[in-house]
Amino acid sequence: MIHHISLRVIAHSTEEKSRVMDTLGLFLKNSLKKKFPNSLAEIVDTVEAEGHYGNPITIFSIQLTRKHDTKAFSEFVHNNMTLEDIEILRREMPDRLDEDQLFHLRFDKQEAYMGRVKLVSSSDAITAKVKIETYPKNREMAGKIVEELFG
Repeated sequence: MIHHISLRVIAHSTEEKSRVMDTLGLFLKNSLKKKFPNSLAEIVDTVEAEGHYGNPITIFSIQLTRKHDTKAFSEFVHNNMTLEDIEILRREMPDRLDEDQLFHLRFDKQEAYMGRVKLVSSSDAITAKVKIETYPKNREMAGKIVEELFG
């Protein structure tokens, strides 16, 4: 099924870092099945970096590897997407599933801050890379797993 899920979001210098971290928290609070930490900073990796034009950015990331956490993430996303977004995923699934069997999703940061799950095509988003595992590696089988989980 799912081997791991990588989540990442960038806080630009014009954004409040704590609010951007909270957007990631929407997905984590509904995915992590162990005791949730007092602060997201305890579990989220933070990197201070420089953007393309020399502007300061902060990158927040985390990888979910426990089976029940990855399952909870996929259930949360599926159960909280609009029917329109589910249809978009079904239609775009072949393009979102790459040759390494990574299923790519982007979620709207502003919507996530408001507690909603909304797909977006913008690069300024919460990105999720869902690594689908099949033995042996089989893209068609990975596609069926993605449809089962998200569609």
